[in-house]
Amino acid sequence: MTTNAVPSSILIFSLILFLVGAGCQHREQEAVEAKKLSVVTTLFPLYDFTKNIAGSKARVTLLMPPGVEAHSFEPKAGDVLKVNNADVFVFTGQYMEPWAYGLLRGVDKRELVVVDASKGITLEEGKQEHGDHKDEKGEKDRTGGSHAHGKIDPHIWLDLANAQKMVANILGALLTVDPDNKDFYRKNADAYIMKLADLDARYKKGLFACKKNIFVHGGHFAFNYLAKRYNLRYISAYPGSPDTEPSPWQIISLKKKIRENHIQYVYYEELIAPRMANILAKETGARLLRLHGAHNISKEDFEKGVSFLSIMEENLKNLKVGLECQQ
Repeated sequence: MTTNAVPSSILIFSLILFLVGAGCQHREQEAVEAKKLSVVTTLFPLYDFTKNIAGSKARVTLLMPPGVEAHSFEPKAGDVLKVNNADVFVFTGQYMEPWAYGLLRGVDKRELVVVDASKGITLEEGKQEHGDHKDEKGEKDRTGGSHAHGKIDPHIWLDLANAQKMVANILGALLTVDPDNKDFYRKNADAYIMKLADLDARYKKGLFACKKNIFVHGGHFAFNYLAKRYNLRYISAYPGSPDTEPSPWQIISLKKKIRENHIQYVYYEELIAPRMANILAKETGARLLRLHGAHNISKEDFEKGVSFLSIMEENLKNLKVGLECQQ
């Protein structure tokens, strides 16, 4: 009995040591995590930009849950708590997230660094090339709602030159809050900006020699900055938020544009049923392609690790198809 008891005692003692060691290691990991910067971002591009800059030095959180359409998002009480516990809060600007200022009024953490990522970027008015839409009675169509952007187009990240400025704005905040890791942040930001600049160059080259320079989008007016950057003509089904509906007059005008310009593809947007794009395609014989606004991504794409760069690469591929560019 004594002989058998010795190995059992050793086994139990070893197990205790293992559990104690594992517990210590877990607590050490928790301590390391607790020391990291906490950054809360609103939209997916800001989340991905910050992750690429901060790397392992920060815990970066996307306030908007994956799969939620950006224009229908309303912050909850728990979101105020997340921001209150953060060191840095990053948002696009007052025109994209008008709710951000109300959220920040509920935050009592005075040392929170707030980053308006649109700082230094010239904001454009959201004007379509064909001017004001009118309904059958000749009255201007007033679309919008609580999430309409008004006259200003806030989708600045879809111009890759603007995206680089947004990265620089986020970098500036991280350098202020955590100067001890300034070299790490600068190196990562420089590398990421180079990737954005390379993709921008590929857009310019890929969209230069195309049979068409106009594209029709069966969603809300989100791609104005992209179109201007690459000298394209752009028409969307409706201004404002995706919750708005184009009038019958607008639909007639869009179908006319598609036929006049012999457009073979109509683009639809992410996270929203492509009802209007389907109508336009069905009634004109066009086909459908996705053009991703990158406001947010699906839960599945988030788990797969889809990035802003991969989204924009897919957009370039689909634009080259729709514009009949040289491959």
